[in-house]
Amino acid sequence: MPQTKHDLPDVQSLDPARLTTLSARSPSAHKGRFGHVLLIGGDRGLGGAILLSAQSALRCGAGLVSVATRSEHVPAALARLPEVMVVGASSANQLMGLLGQASVLVVGPGLGQNAWGRSLLSAAANSPLPQVWDADALNLLALGGVSLPKDCVITPHPGEAARLLGISTAEVQADRLTVARALSTQFKAVVVLKGAGSLIASPDGRVFRCDRGHPAMASAGLGDVLAGVVGALLAQGMDAFEAAALAVWLHAVAGEGQGKMGRGLAASDLIPAIRQLLEEQAPCLK
Repeated sequence: MPQTKHDLPDVQSLDPARLTTLSARSPSAHKGRFGHVLLIGGDRGLGGAILLSAQSALRCGAGLVSVATRSEHVPAALARLPEVMVVGASSANQLMGLLGQASVLVVGPGLGQNAWGRSLLSAAANSPLPQVWDADALNLLALGGVSLPKDCVITPHPGEAARLLGISTAEVQADRLTVARALSTQFKAVVVLKGAGSLIASPDGRVFRCDRGHPAMASAGLGDVLAGVVGALLAQGMDAFEAAALAVWLHAVAGEGQGKMGRGLAASDLIPAIRQLLEEQAPCLK
């Protein structure tokens, strides 16, 4: 969502001229060349979140998409997303085979903070794969007992950022740039500090600010969609900062376009719009 613009030193505005985009695909392209995203989450009562992330990863070009979730969510997931491989996981042990097949992890949408979510997050944290941590993965990280792997992308909203740093949400909003940089330094990760004027911060000091978006984006599930987009771009070979920047721009501009229809924007409304924007930015064929 847009906010009043303030000049921030060493921060570049996120616009198409600064975006790194995906390469065109060769006529001999096949699904094995575009990564395998494994999404982990969806505790009881929270199954929709991980499906939104999986759908956005699929629609943004990941070659293969798998979901590890509660067993009771498998039938609904397969009915909604037959292209996605869905596995019911009751414990971390059941994740091990999936982790060996994946190239990128998205962890946290609908994960919950109970024993099931903690167990799956612990298994993910021990994997060397590139990862995106969102939602309850970040809340569990703030509670301690698990460490963030290297070279991850984390996507906190202001409340999650506050918990990660042990400060108030008001303090986060009072100096978002300092908070984004502090998170990036502390966790050695690319940080997407969500909200009006989203900031993308890299441990090497680079920061982008996104001033696109729409107030109609104040709706549940949009962060789950964003996490899936980042995961898909990582799976297709983009580095973490470039993937996060492109994902934020696509997400914001898609929300801006859909938001023109007014309040009542659903997170799933963004996914076809993001797919169209991605193709305009980075055509599959040239």
